[in-house]
Amino acid sequence: MDLKKNQGFSLKMVELRDAYMVNAFQKEVQYLCSFDTDRLLAGFRETAGISMRGALRYPGWESMLIGGHTLGHFMTACVKAAESANCIEEDRQTLTAILQRLTDGLAECQEAGGNGFLFGALILDPNNPEQQFDMVERNQTNIITQAWVPWYTMHKTIEGLVSVCRMEDVGDSVFVIRQTALKVLQRLGDWVYERCASWSEETHRIVLGIEYGGMNDCMYDVYLLTKDAKHLAAAEAFDEVELFEKVCRAKAGENVLNNHHANTTIPKFMGALKRYVVTGEEIYYQYALKFWELVTGHHTYVTGGNSEWEHFGEDDVLDGERTNCNCETCNSYNMLKMTKLFFEISGDVRFADWYEKTLINSVLSSQNPKTGMTTYFQPMASGYHKVYGEPFTKFWCCTGTGMENFTKLQESFFFRKGNCLIVNQYFSSAVRFAKANFELEADLLQGETVTMKIGDGFEGDICFRLPVWLAKEAYLEEDAEICIEGGYMLVKGPFAAGSELHLHLPMTVQAHALPDGGNTYAFTYGPFVLSALLGTADLQEGVTGVDVTVSQNRLIETDFLPSGTDRITIKEGDVQSFIDDISSNLVRSKDAFLLRKTDAGLQFVPHFSQHKERYGIYFRFVSKDDMQFDDEEERRVIDTVRPGYGQYENDAFHSMKESGTGSVGKTQCVISSIH
Repeated sequence: MDLKKNQGFSLKMVELRDAYMVNAFQKEVQYLCSFDTDRLLAGFRETAGISMRGALRYPGWESMLIGGHTLGHFMTACVKAAESANCIEEDRQTLTAILQRLTDGLAECQEAGGNGFLFGALILDPNNPEQQFDMVERNQTNIITQAWVPWYTMHKTIEGLVSVCRMEDVGDSVFVIRQTALKVLQRLGDWVYERCASWSEETHRIVLGIEYGGMNDCMYDVYLLTKDAKHLAAAEAFDEVELFEKVCRAKAGENVLNNHHANTTIPKFMGALKRYVVTGEEIYYQYALKFWELVTGHHTYVTGGNSEWEHFGEDDVLDGERTNCNCETCNSYNMLKMTKLFFEISGDVRFADWYEKTLINSVLSSQNPKTGMTTYFQPMASGYHKVYGEPFTKFWCCTGTGMENFTKLQESFFFRKGNCLIVNQYFSSAVRFAKANFELEADLLQGETVTMKIGDGFEGDICFRLPVWLAKEAYLEEDAEICIEGGYMLVKGPFAAGSELHLHLPMTVQAHALPDGGNTYAFTYGPFVLSALLGTADLQEGVTGVDVTVSQNRLIETDFLPSGTDRITIKEGDVQSFIDDISSNLVRSKDAFLLRKTDAGLQFVPHFSQHKERYGIYFRFVSKDDMQFDDEEERRVIDTVRPGYGQYENDAFHSMKESGTGSVGKTQCVISSIH
């Protein structure tokens, strides 16, 4: 059963023409092509007890108990890159050859193991390669000495194989690669089922209490490929129905997500949505929708990112949790996967609007365009800078999702429903639909006009999204039959070959408050979050968690703000009047936006373009009359640790030792300062 109503286009049907995105894609492909496949397979070969071909595991996370998680992301990224219309033939052949080596390598490992099991993490006991899974079932989860989320790692491997099985025909060898991957996937799915079938009720509860990625999501995908009832049963075994119902029943103020690890929780609900697509059970759609609404409405920053130290906090507590470790990039990746599927099912414009916001300001913002490396966190506290991974030493979770993000940038630009082309995102691109070529020209930072060129005759209609950020009504230059409904402008066809449509999307600067922030605001221009340039003085990086590099010292120079903090003083009038007239007070000057009528000498630029400079997205505004109260000492959270989640309590920042805790995430220690 497939309940999707709006169909997306394959990556080979949509060409990126936006220069910034083209560069982002090219940097990612260069990175993918530079990997040593024997090193990626080393852990899997060691687990299987076969020759490692003289290769060593990659260092960092790949040489720890979470090792092997990168390979699945890497395989998916290689598939997406090879399918892309922007991939040159030489790179496509290289990527296809890489995928063949990886699928053949996994098949060899599986054959040697004998029971379908595949795993690439560091093995503590050569006589028991499944030891981590045993440890999880006994609730023994020290991530250094016992088990580091093995089901999460398994999910990545399975999802990589699923991607290969669904790969488009982009070369002569693809059919053989797909067949090999499907055989491996069938056996690995059988192993998952056998493991799940052995659980007692208590063991089942324990396993679902520990991060398992999107095992329900990927096993529903396996079922769609194999139609094997065992794989459907395995998928359902990872559906955490108790959590689903708890979230769905939650009333305002219940804080049902508080202390939940965000990137553990989001994929669970993606799996719920996938169950709806596979089985048609309406309640699972409602579970996922309530979660999506809760996260986007009560836990999300203006960039579309969420979380602090990887966790959700209380509903609507966002200003109070702005630190150097907000907005894990994996969270945005998973939320976008869910949002795309929601749009395919419902066609609701709010999903397209949210996708745009997060794609630009969280995902596009996460890559250094010079190196192609990506972020783990993106701080929401003003005065920090972005920190990026390294090519072959870190291998964070966000390294893997980052690989995927930049090989599929165009996947939600266009959709089709019947004979109607739906235009959801406004980036220069081209698509072929119904034997017609369409070219979209758009650069919203340079002008509000979007041009659609129709190269061939087209008998259908074109539906343009009317973004939520419009400053006033959009309009079409051409005299055409149009219909405005549901957040879209439908332009009736037919269209002659060579036709052009010119759509105007008026933009302005808008202010966005935080629910708990008082007079704390961020600013956008159209879809673009603006962040202030705060200089490059004394940039320092530190290590937190397990080898996660972060911006260590917060600094706002008095050259930019006299207060040396994120406080901005308005010279005349009150804060509300200033914000109500923000389009006159934050004014564009060439490529920057200048803040007027305050004590701040700030230049704001699109946040995605910030790469190696301290920045500020949110600032606290006060009037001159309010300053006497603002100068009083106040308690502000500067750091948190979460006992029981070892990655962020025994690092170099905190040096805490675990001496026994209850359930993960149940206790939060708040560290504050007086300033």
